[in-house]
Amino acid sequence: MGFFRTSLLCAVLFASTHVFASDSDTGLVPSNTHEPGYTSWDVDEPPLPSPKVTGLPKNWAYQGCFQEGPNAARVFPYEITMLNNATVDACLNQCQKYGYPAAGLESGTQCFCGDISNMNQTSQGPVVPAQCGLACSGDKKHICGGFLRLSYYTYNGTLDLWHKPDNIGRYEFLIGGKTAPLLATVGLNGKVNFLEKWGTDPTWGDAYKNSTGAYELDLSLVDDFDHAWRELHVKTDIFCSGSVVLPDKAGRQINVGGWAPSSTFGVRLYWPDGSPGVNGTNDWEENVDELSLQRGRWYPTVMTMTNGSLLVVGGEVSNKSVEEPTLEILPAPHGGPTFLKMDWLERTGPNNLYPFLHVLPSGNIFAGYLNEARILNPVTFDTIKALPNMPGSVASDRAGRTYPMEGSAVLLPQHAPYKDPIEVLVCGGSDYGIALDNCVSIAPEAPKATWAIERMPSKRVMPCMVALPDGTFLIVNGGQQGTAGFGMGDIPNLQALLYDPSQPLHQRMSILNTTIVPRMYHSEATLLPDGRVLVSGSDPLTNYTNGTIKFPEETRIEVYIPPYLNEGRTQPSFNISQNDWEYGGSYPINVTLHHGTTKDMRVSLIAATSSTHGNIMNGRTIFPAFKCNGNVCKITAPPNAKISPPGWHQLFILDGPTPSVSKWVRIGGDPARLGEWPKAPGFSLPGV
Repeated sequence: MGFFRTSLLCAVLFASTHVFASDSDTGLVPSNTHEPGYTSWDVDEPPLPSPKVTGLPKNWAYQGCFQEGPNAARVFPYEITMLNNATVDACLNQCQKYGYPAAGLESGTQCFCGDISNMNQTSQGPVVPAQCGLACSGDKKHICGGFLRLSYYTYNGTLDLWHKPDNIGRYEFLIGGKTAPLLATVGLNGKVNFLEKWGTDPTWGDAYKNSTGAYELDLSLVDDFDHAWRELHVKTDIFCSGSVVLPDKAGRQINVGGWAPSSTFGVRLYWPDGSPGVNGTNDWEENVDELSLQRGRWYPTVMTMTNGSLLVVGGEVSNKSVEEPTLEILPAPHGGPTFLKMDWLERTGPNNLYPFLHVLPSGNIFAGYLNEARILNPVTFDTIKALPNMPGSVASDRAGRTYPMEGSAVLLPQHAPYKDPIEVLVCGGSDYGIALDNCVSIAPEAPKATWAIERMPSKRVMPCMVALPDGTFLIVNGGQQGTAGFGMGDIPNLQALLYDPSQPLHQRMSILNTTIVPRMYHSEATLLPDGRVLVSGSDPLTNYTNGTIKFPEETRIEVYIPPYLNEGRTQPSFNISQNDWEYGGSYPINVTLHHGTTKDMRVSLIAATSSTHGNIMNGRTIFPAFKCNGNVCKITAPPNAKISPPGWHQLFILDGPTPSVSKWVRIGGDPARLGEWPKAPGFSLPGV
């Protein structure tokens, strides 16, 4: 490239000092005569490009011209092609937006983003400035590298601070399993209900064929394997279905949809009974002839609405990869088919499965799917507001967040008096096989809602996020490559993270401990009543090229001990006499604290959830108002169903950082009278 530039310069100089045969041919105007027989012209030449070293975006600095790696290996992992609009500023701003403190421009049209460590590890080092001589495609005055040469810039400062605390918690083995579950729900009986694919084609390599499809784990008996597990039974295949805990007085668990024709219409109910150490006798109830969905659904999401009824959204038709772009209500309204077709689901299929659904403080509904989001009217389901698209990766906005791109989404905590706009946090996902390394968040009902981007320490697709009683979120599981689906993910992410929304943006993540157990496709994580997090599953059916198993179906159950339980502190406790709360009511508890006083105490409510495919259905965290007199505290329930839709919650108190063991409370009753539904043979009704 240096030879090319020198030759071009000589040609320009020659043209400016020698006479050509015809002025009209050249269009040049003679300016003066230097000697007899010779005439010169003024030539309007563009200036030669130079490195941009001043006027850069704040905190960025030019470091010189650097080589790519040996054998043309790329220094930086992310490339953005700007055929007509490459500028230094545009490249640096894009890298900074996604948390990358190093940038390189190459060949006039390429912008690369990454870390300073990428340059230190891969580049063959600096070269003479002349080897970076190509003008930027969008700014001819400045240089954007050369052939396999980078105009290299670095950011002076910290874009995303990842804390490395001394107390990082730990993983512990809990118990061996009976199956590789794909859905986990903590019941009002203190036990964990697991559902797994059943009846699925055995040629898919299911090494742990469960003839029943369901088990219940008694956490009080984990030292006694034979008695800890109780076999339950489903009649159709729940593979990739959706679940929530109902607001009826028994806290029944409902599961809808599934795999293969009859299963996709399935509606299954389980009434948790028994108690820790004492077996129940109830089982899953299902009668497809009496109760079914209006439309068959594989990969649907379920959400409890403000009126207590259930919204079921999306999915596919059976196992045919045909989109089911509709929503419906349970119990089904009278008057024939009442499902509604959604154009936004139809347009974005099939990469919008297990959409993210949340009730907002206005009563409207947030829906996130693929890389889009919108706010829906809860009565008509018309779109009230289309939100900006979710940012993807630094190199591509087409990346997705819902299955099969599969990230995870939660509502950030609400605090009394509930005046602040609620925020939605989405972490991880995939750009059609390239896992994402960021979380994005938005306050959907803010006047100018925009997504904030925070970089994670590593890539993660198929993550699980769990709301903790102190208002933080544990991020576990997933892979660093690929998408969700059998054989589609790779490079397990064994690192746990903690996300703390009370900290400033870009300073909210802490790096916690690691596991030795890959948790890939069909893994779950769910909060236990004692504040630990149960981690289960992994059913990726991923093999090496020679056919041997790479990631086996995982039956081992682990728990994560968060930092708040890893300090040797005694957990506080409380007694409560009323567990059925009306909105706005005041309810007393008697507390026992071991380290602090009620002045420093906190109270939290974690909604009952079901976890599958990174989707925490019905997830919500609330910090209600309370007042204490001595060790008697009165908690004020949330004011309405828009702040807290009807349902069951784990009630915790926190003595400093340390949570109590929770107790279940129901808020808002059962306004849809689900406890009296369905009135059909084969179903037990607990009442409202």
